[in-house]
Parts: sequence; structure tokens; C-alpha cells
Amino acid sequence: MTDTVQTEAVSGVEIFVPLNKLKKSPRNARKVPHGEAAIEALAASIQHKGLIQNLVVEPEVKADGSPTGCYFVTAGEGRRLAMLLRAKRKQIKKSEAVRCWLDTQNDPAEVSLDENVTRTPMHPADQFERFAELSRDRGWGAQEIGARFGVSASVVKQRLRLGAVSPKLLQVYREDGLTLDQLMAFAIAEDHARQEQVFESLHHNREPWIIRRDMTASNVPGDDRRAVFVGAEAYVEAGGNIIRDLFSEDRGGFFEDAGLLDMLATEKLREIAGEVQAEGWKWTEAHIAYPHAHGMRRFYPQTIALSDEDEARLEALSTEHDELAEGYSSYDELPEDVAEKLEAISDEIDAISAKRHAYDANVIAHGGAFVMLHHDGTVRIERGFVRLEDEALADPQPEPEAEGDATAPEAVEDEQAEDGDEDVREIEEEDEEPGKPISDSLTRDLSAHRTLALRVALAERPDLALIALTHTLTAQLFYSYTEAGCLEVRPTVTPLGSHADGIEDTPLAAKANEAREAWAERMPRDVATLWGFIVGMDDDKRLALLAHCASRTVNALRLPWDRKPRSLQTADRLATALALDVAKDWTPTVDSYLGRVTKAHIVEAVAEGVSEDAARRIADMKKPDMAQAAEQLLAGTGWLPVILRTPEPEADQSESVEVEDGGIVEQPSEAEAPDTGAEDGEASYAVAAE
Repeated sequence: MTDTVQTEAVSGVEIFVPLNKLKKSPRNARKVPHGEAAIEALAASIQHKGLIQNLVVEPEVKADGSPTGCYFVTAGEGRRLAMLLRAKRKQIKKSEAVRCWLDTQNDPAEVSLDENVTRTPMHPADQFERFAELSRDRGWGAQEIGARFGVSASVVKQRLRLGAVSPKLLQVYREDGLTLDQLMAFAIAEDHARQEQVFESLHHNREPWIIRRDMTASNVPGDDRRAVFVGAEAYVEAGGNIIRDLFSEDRGGFFEDAGLLDMLATEKLREIAGEVQAEGWKWTEAHIAYPHAHGMRRFYPQTIALSDEDEARLEALSTEHDELAEGYSSYDELPEDVAEKLEAISDEIDAISAKRHAYDANVIAHGGAFVMLHHDGTVRIERGFVRLEDEALADPQPEPEAEGDATAPEAVEDEQAEDGDEDVREIEEEDEEPGKPISDSLTRDLSAHRTLALRVALAERPDLALIALTHTLTAQLFYSYTEAGCLEVRPTVTPLGSHADGIEDTPLAAKANEAREAWAERMPRDVATLWGFIVGMDDDKRLALLAHCASRTVNALRLPWDRKPRSLQTADRLATALALDVAKDWTPTVDSYLGRVTKAHIVEAVAEGVSEDAARRIADMKKPDMAQAAEQLLAGTGWLPVILRTPEPEADQSESVEVEDGGIVEQPSEAEAPDTGAEDGEASYAVAAE
């Protein structure tokens, strides 16, 4: 190179012009300026490879035709800007000589237009493969390649991933058999055989999300509870591989080895189970999901009075906490030192308060705990389970003796008496032995009279009827003692796990379990003291307990062998009264609904939940593709199948109607009306599935 400037206007020669003598041509065909990213890329390319292509220039002249010593860039304005960027970064001097091609014969405007029009850009597939070759053959990483071509490392990684797609699919892409979005979906995994297998199995619907779904069908999503619990770092350290989607939000990627993930999760849970067993439990078990079929009786912690020392300390801490927090509306406003002190006080308050509930020593010594995962990957510990063979040791309470227990010698003799002499002997012995219990027949007679009196008296005392009903239900639902209450009311709790797979591991089921456990922890240990416990409650808490017990007996199942239209009618009315919104906890997915109904039902759902146009767009798809597409369309719409919808409130059908003579006639309710619509009733149970 030389710093001399070629000033002769001799067309068709190569000259070297100082950078600061080059100007933008007023006849440049490109009016929209180059983007910053394009200039960055050109600057990086020139820095690493030099100026591959000359700038085309023409001399700038004054009004009299004499040269000014500067040159207009007819073609190569982007390269000029890239050189100026390098000069600004002190990589070169402003007087750096730039290789140019002097052209005074052609129209500068046409040359500029020609450069931007008469060219064929490289096919993206060729670019992807060349990037992959640079990485493979020269060992360059994404940072190095990005620096040489002026693109970010993340873009390079994407191109490298696309370049690693099966050559067969890249060729299909070159021939316009795949779109770039579809190719990116295949690039989620680098297994060429898997890519080709999924490609061959695709039907006419080749939506990218369907390709991604099929490519990761055997993998575990990063938001699965096992993946969240184990963590990506521990999984990779154990030799696992995580598939990352570089082209869309992958929510943590996909864990390739489900078996390894299960093993790591179980091992980690067993470590926690060991810590729990150190509390004194006889056994602990680690499970990923709750073992619903354990068949064990469960005991709950009992309320324990705090010591005088703990009560005093708790009161002092509460006072100190209130004094420190006074004047601040939220923790965000607290000074750092005050916030730290408040946190320490809160932790100590929680630790002392936890002493109010504890498991009986017998339960701990003979019982155990399950250590599992919540749906969100957090640890769930359930304590207090006792195996059948240990129940007597965990709950050594003697069974109450029945009245008139026939253990006396006279009773033994009585049992040995002949049937024919029984009445005579009974009369004689009653005369001779005044202390002998009365006969069974008389006992039944008298207790019947007392029962009738109780019924009449209880009917006149609704407040005590509420207590008796709550006591009966609570005794059976929390203690499994059917004989503990004197009301012949039998609650039935129908397990739902056999009717809907996975329902017991849902957030809604967790909420129900938490409510039950909260009540169970407050119950007295001995069912004999339950009556006094319920009597001692205030009205609101007693009603809340009754509501909880009643809620556990709700059964709105629609079973083909159990026709109960009036019960289901009542369930609808209950849902209406509660303003039930199932959409808060249920969404239509392939597994929950769309994959289990006919195509007609899917189209109908999309038409109702989205639009008729959306329904028409999926109407010709095959059922698996249609179900997947519908799941995406219905997400977040709140659409529900008819069976899950809450009926709109209607006018009361039992309103009284006046007749001509001024009397009142009570209209029968739907539940009391004769069942004349058998065909309609049967139709209501029909669920079409394919």
C-alpha cells in the first residue's frame, strides 16, 4: 500500500485513496441507510480478512471541472462506513489507504443500482453448513466465529445448530420442502435419525410446534417437577444431557434421560427422608408421587400447651416485633438492619409457635412418613402414617366396655341354660339376685323410648342438632369410628383417582388435602373428647368444620352404570349457588379432553372458544394434529365442555302459584317431578369418544 493518491482520471485502474478523502456519492441508489448490525458485520469481516472487494469511486470535481482530491464512493458505501467505524475505534488511522477501483466511464447511479440488484444472495442452508464447517474443521467457537463475521455468539450458535441438522433435511429445505421455522423445530435435537424419523411420520400439518413435540416426545420438560427438584446442574454433572431450543422459549429445555432423572430425584428424596427419620420415626419412604394406595391409618399432631417460659418469650418477641415494625407500611420501607432483626425475631416466633403441635411419642415410635414432590417440584413431607401391624402400639387406647358385660359367673351359667328354661330362670334369678342387669329385651324397649324422646327434643333444638351432626360426621371422617356418634348419618367419600388419572396430584387436590390436614391437626387425640371439642367451638368455626365434612362427601360423578339424574340436578344447583368456575383449575388439553373426543367435538370446542374461522382452519386436519392445534388455540380462553359448565341461575321452579279461588298451590320442583324424559336422561350420559 502507499499513501500517494492517484489523481489522474484514468478509468479502469486500481488506486489507493485515504479514508478521509472518501465521500458518500450523491447518486448512490440506496436511500435507506445501512443498518448498524450490517456495518458491524462488515467491520468485523474487514478486520479479520481485509477488504475483500474494492470500492468503486469517481473523482469529485469543482464547478470548473478541476479535481478536489476527494472521491465519491459509487459502490461500496457500506464498506466505507465500516472502515470509518474501525477508525472511530482506533483500529486504523483516518488516513488509512483504501483500495478502490476508479470508474469514470459508467453512470455512477447505474453502477450503484447494479451492485444492489444484480446479485444472488447465498441460500441460508449453505451459510449454516459453512458455519458448521468452520466450527468443525478449524475448531472455532461461537465467540470466534461471531467476531469474524460481526454477529453475536447466540446467532452463531443458532446457525451452527441449523448446520448440524440432517443433510437430508437441509436438502429438503434447499428445495423449499421445509420452511426455516420448520427446520428450526427439527434442530431442537441433534439426532439425525430421530429428525428423519419425525420428518417421515409428519402428515400434511407440519406446524413447528408439532415437530418440536414429536422430537421431544421421550424427553422430560425442564418444568417437570423432577427436573425442577434435581436441577439442571446436578443432572448434567451426573452425565445427563439437556436439549436446548435455541429458537424459542424452552422453559429450561428437555432432559433426555428420564431414567437418570428419576434416579437422581429418588436419591435426593431419600436423603431428605433420612433427615426426617432422624426425628425419631420408625420408618420413612421416598416417592416422587404420593402413594395413594398405602392403606395406612394416619395420625395427626396434637395441640400442646407451651411452657410458661416459652409463653413469656413469645409475648416478649411479639411486642418487640410490633415496636420495630411500627411506622412502616411494608418490609420494603424498612432499613436493612431493622429488616434483618425483624426476620430473626419472626423465625424465633415461628420456632416457638411450632411447639404448640406435636405428634404423640407412640405415633413417632411406631409410625412413619412419606417424602415426595409437589407438582411444582418442592418437597412434600407427610408424617403420621402407621402400618396395620403397628396400630395397636401407636394407639394403645382400651376399647370401652359395653354396658351389662356378661363376665360374671351368673352370665356364664345363663348362657349354658336350656332355651326352654330361660325365661323362668331369668325371673327366678331376678327375684333372688337384685343386682343382676336387666334383660336385653327390656333394654331394647326402654332405649327405644329414649331414642324417640331424643328425636323429638333434638328437632326442637337446631343449635344442638348442628353440634350432633358435626360430631357424627367428624368422628367418622377423622377417626374412622362409625360408632362414635348417635346419629345414623353415614358420610361416603368416593375416591376420584380411579375416575381421572393424575387428579390426586393436581394443585386443586393439594388444596383439599391441606384443608383436611389443617383440621386434623386441631382434633383431639381421643374421639371420646370430640363432643366437648365441638361444643367449645364458636359458631363460625363449627360451621366451617361442618362445611369441610360435608364437602368431602360431594359426589357429582356421571357414571354409565349409576343413573342418578336428580342427584346430578342437585349438583348443578349447588354449583350455581357456589358460582363455581372450573376454568380456574382445568384447561382443555390433548390428555384431558381433546384427544378423547371425536373430531366433531374438537371443531365445536374451537368454534365456541375461539371463532368459526379458527374451527374451519383445523377442520380438515387428522385427529392427532387437530387435537394439538386445538389445545394451542383454546389455551387461556376459559372454554369448558358442557359437563364442566356451571348453569346460569334460573327462576325458582318451586314458587307458589295462585289459583282462582285465592288458594296457593305449591309447584313441584324438578327433583320431585316425575321422570318422564328417559331418553333425554340417557342422552345426557352419552360421551362420544374416538
